[in-house]
Amino acid sequence: MTTPASSPRQRWLVPVVVVVLSVTVGGGLLARELYRRPDQPTGDTSAPVTVPQPATGSQPTGADIVGMTPDAQSHPRADEVRKVLETYFSAINTQQYSRWMTVVTTERVAQQPLGTWKDGIKTTKDSEAVVYRIERGSGTSLRVLVGFRSRQAVEDAPAWFPEPCIQWRLVLPMVIEKSALKIAAVDNGPPPEHQKC
Repeated sequence: MTTPASSPRQRWLVPVVVVVLSVTVGGGLLARELYRRPDQPTGDTSAPVTVPQPATGSQPTGADIVGMTPDAQSHPRADEVRKVLETYFSAINTQQYSRWMTVVTTERVAQQPLGTWKDGIKTTKDSEAVVYRIERGSGTSLRVLVGFRSRQAVEDAPAWFPEPCIQWRLVLPMVIEKSALKIAAVDNGPPPEHQKC
C-alpha cells in the first residue's frame, strides 16, 4: 500500500511557520532594546553602595557625600563624577550659587539665573545621593543614573507633587566643557521618577 504524496501546501507550511516565528522573536527582542527606558539601570541596583569617608576638614558634610554602587564605581570616571555631584549637592544645600556654577554647563546657568535658582532651592536640603550607573552618552558625554532624597517646605515642592520629602531618581547628563566634567541641562520632558519618602 502506498501513501499519498504530500500536497504542495503541506510542504511549505513548516518553513513558513519557522520563518514567521523567527521574525516574531527577533522583532520582540529588537523592540525590547529600542523601547527600554534609558534611565533604567541594567545592573543590580540592590547591590551594596560604596560611600567614601571624608578627609578631615577638606570634604563636604556627611549629607553631601555621594555613594556609588559597585557598578558605578567600576567606571573609569567614577571619582570625577562623584566630586562633581558632591559639589553640586553641597552648593544647593548651602545656597552657594557661585559654587554651583562651577559644576554645571553655561547653558544650565543661562536657564537658571541666580534669582530663579534661589527661588527653586530656598528650603531644599538634598541628601543620601547614590549613583547607580554611569553610561557613555554621545561623543564624550556621560549619562549618570542618580537617586537622592530632597526635603523642603511643602510650598516649595513641585506643584504637581507637594510633599515635604521626595525620593528622586533621574539621569543627569554630563559633558566636558572647558576641560572639566559638568552637569548639562536636562531636557524638558515628563517629571523624573519620584516618590514620597
